[in-house]
Amino acid sequence: MTASMPLPFCVYILFSEKDKQLYTGYTSNLEKRLKQHNDGMNTSTANRRPLRLVFCEFYCFEIDARNRETYLKTTMGKRAIKFMLASTLDTLGYRRKQ
Repeated sequence: MTASMPLPFCVYILFSEKDKQLYTGYTSNLEKRLKQHNDGMNTSTANRRPLRLVFCEFYCFEIDARNRETYLKTTMGKRAIKFMLASTLDTLGYRRKQ
C-alpha cells in the first residue's frame, strides 16, 4: 500500500438529530453507508433520522476497524468518545443517558 492510497475501512459515529443519541458502526464505503442510514435502510437507525456524521477513523485492515468499533461500544470506549467530542456533543445537544 502506498502513501497515496486511501485507507479502505472506517469506523464512524453518527449523531441522531431526533433522539440526540449516538450510533457507532464501521464500513468500507462511508459515503454509501451514510446514505443508507439517512435513507432508512438500517433498522438500527431508521427511526432515528436525520443522522449526522460527527466522527470517523480510517484503517488499512478490516479487523482493526472492527476491533475499534467493538471497543467504542464498551463503557470505556463510550467515555473516550464523549471526552474527545465534548464540545461537539454539547453544541449538538447530546442527551446523556441516565
